Amino acid sequence: MNLRARLRTTSAVWTAPVWVGIVVFYFFHALHLEDPYEEVVGGPLWAPDQVAQSLFYFYPFAYALTCGLAVWEGGRLRRDGVWDLAPGRSRNRVAAHTLAPVVAAGWLILGLPVAMRLIETRLLPTPAALAPLLLGMGLVVAWAVIGCALGHLTPRLISAPLSAVVVYYLIVETGQVEPVWLRHVSGAPDTVPDFGEQYKALTLLVPFLFTASAAASLAVWWLPATRAVQRRVRSATGIGAVVVMVLCAHAASGWGYGDGPISAGHAAARCTGTAPRVCVAETGGAGDRLEQVRNEIVRSLGALRQAGVNVTMPETVSDNLLNGRRKKASTRSTWWLPLSQQAGKNGPGMIAVRYGVLLSSVRFPCAFPTSFEDGRSAAWVVNHDAALLWAATVVDADEPYVAWRRGEYGGTFQNPDQVLAKVEQRARDARKLPAAQQTAWFHAEQAKACRLVQEATR
Repeated sequence: MNLRARLRTTSAVWTAPVWVGIVVFYFFHALHLEDPYEEVVGGPLWAPDQVAQSLFYFYPFAYALTCGLAVWEGGRLRRDGVWDLAPGRSRNRVAAHTLAPVVAAGWLILGLPVAMRLIETRLLPTPAALAPLLLGMGLVVAWAVIGCALGHLTPRLISAPLSAVVVYYLIVETGQVEPVWLRHVSGAPDTVPDFGEQYKALTLLVPFLFTASAAASLAVWWLPATRAVQRRVRSATGIGAVVVMVLCAHAASGWGYGDGPISAGHAAARCTGTAPRVCVAETGGAGDRLEQVRNEIVRSLGALRQAGVNVTMPETVSDNLLNGRRKKASTRSTWWLPLSQQAGKNGPGMIAVRYGVLLSSVRFPCAFPTSFEDGRSAAWVVNHDAALLWAATVVDADEPYVAWRRGEYGGTFQNPDQVLAKVEQRARDARKLPAAQQTAWFHAEQAKACRLVQEATR
């Protein structure tokens, strides 16, 4: 059968308006329901992350449609007796020609949203970014084989739509049930890479081998051979498929929710200056503001020093977006700050950069509780927060600091407004003092806060 005749008769073509319409609808509705276009293109932009997000809604649909159409085509082969009419061609070849349009439809369901997302974000596809797409394309082939085999065994009028529904809910529901390994072998990766991350090979090989082994065990039923050879080959491939599926399930059983094997640190950075050397993610959304970010950091540290605060200039200030999901803790010489989030197009701006400098540079000579514990005195809070609010005023970052503490007080104290008013009043009074006295007040406030917290923890 020539290509034109095959396209004219295949179910993949005459159902195309339906599945193309669904792809377009889901792309422009579901993918932008939570993240408007302006936020998407504003960054951070990382190709593996964007591709994985664009495929999230389409994996189940692609597999379901592929399986349903393959059931229909397999049933048509059985009804028409095609294999009996073409003894000169192997069954595998006949099946491949028949399923080619079905597979192409499944590939388009996955490829269209990926292409539209990359065009939308102006990102170049990389091998790491296209890896989840290749996984989906491989599994489309596997589901086509499974569907074709099912079409030879069942009435297609019933099994074609039923199989599509079953496969769809099978893929979707595995992401909602226990055990966790089910979602990792389903073919719709439960793990979405963060910025700078990409899938390790095992994350994609496990779901591919799990489904592909089942499809391969069905495909051998079409091999031309004697019955004795067929029985041995079918038994061997069936046992092999079970072994492979068990091994895949075992490998995925150690993975947590959304925590398949991922490698981080692959995003390119853009850096400037020395002491401190400031680096941001190249496509994080703040690359064009790198010089401004560094100037703001240096100016804020200089203002604190001039005010008498003992701060140490770090050697490097890096964007914690470069770390992926496992953030690194800052040290005295190396700071990790959310620079792209702060200075990016969707961020609050330079005031957030100054706020980050404040929290990273101003240190007390003692340690404080990370949370307010019931039953212990919190008298130290007023002096501690007044000192920090004074320092925040020095670098013009008092607004975000007050907003943060207001939220903290509201969930802890019975009189949060009174506590905040007292903190703000102490800081205002300090700002009215001569410069030298302000410095002395700051260190005295620090010392008093430390004395009070030590008394509270005895």
